[in-house]
Amino acid sequence: MPASSHRFFAKAAAGPADAVVLDLEDGVAEDRKDAAREAAIGALNGVDWGNKIVSVRVNGIGTPWCHRDIVEVASACPRLDRIVLPKSGEAFDIRFVAALLDGVEAARGGGRRIGIAALVETPKGVGRVEEIAGAHPRLESVIFGLGDYMAEMRTPDSVVGLPNPDYAMPASPVPHGNDQWHYALARIANACRAAGVRPIDAVYADYRDIAGLRASATRSRALGYEGKWAIHPDQVAPINGVFSPSPARLEWARQVLALLARSTAAGAGAVGEGGVMVDAVHARMAQDILRQAGVSE
Repeated sequence: MPASSHRFFAKAAAGPADAVVLDLEDGVAEDRKDAAREAAIGALNGVDWGNKIVSVRVNGIGTPWCHRDIVEVASACPRLDRIVLPKSGEAFDIRFVAALLDGVEAARGGGRRIGIAALVETPKGVGRVEEIAGAHPRLESVIFGLGDYMAEMRTPDSVVGLPNPDYAMPASPVPHGNDQWHYALARIANACRAAGVRPIDAVYADYRDIAGLRASATRSRALGYEGKWAIHPDQVAPINGVFSPSPARLEWARQVLALLARSTAAGAGAVGEGGVMVDAVHARMAQDILRQAGVSE
């Protein structure tokens, strides 16, 4: 939410989202940047955010506000979890933010260790996402920023996240549509998994189109994404529904672990079940599903 929108703070803190981002960048007019920074500091220190991850999206490197955004917010707010850096284009960008945070934390003493989330939203960023994802231990996640990416790619789109019907392959008996953002989505997800950071998908701008939102989230989940940004409270429940393990998936995970436990006790490793070979890879998948759901085996 824009940090200049005070009326949304309490609602966001009480809402169902796992994380909240106070925005100082695109959601704030240039003549309101300083006031929004002060409002973000006040909200971080004055609102009970519970166990939510609370981040501030600062203005990008090269703007007149970036340095002050990072230093002033991080210095004044021991509750701050992450700095979200927009338009991350190379490893240097992440290391620059990390160096500022090193100095802030050394000067202030206590408080949380502040992480970094990189918004990759330019062709340059997508082209260098592997180096960005591995740039620094403070980096915790990479978010696909589709709006700016659309603009820089100069595609004929007007709604962020909505599939473009022009990107289709003729097929019989009906045309087969593809996601024109598949390359960027897949490359970002692969880079994140290689570096051990979380891939998070872009916003879906039409907050009234819940079916389209679910379809978009389902596609990114299939590529390995862990979540998706929301721009409206009504989007949170559908997104959580897609990315949370379903009861059927949880049951599958428990059955796999039970099957492999019996196989191991019998002195075997892999085991066939219903015509499918189940082995250690499935065990890792099952354990990850249970961890996502916060339940024990």
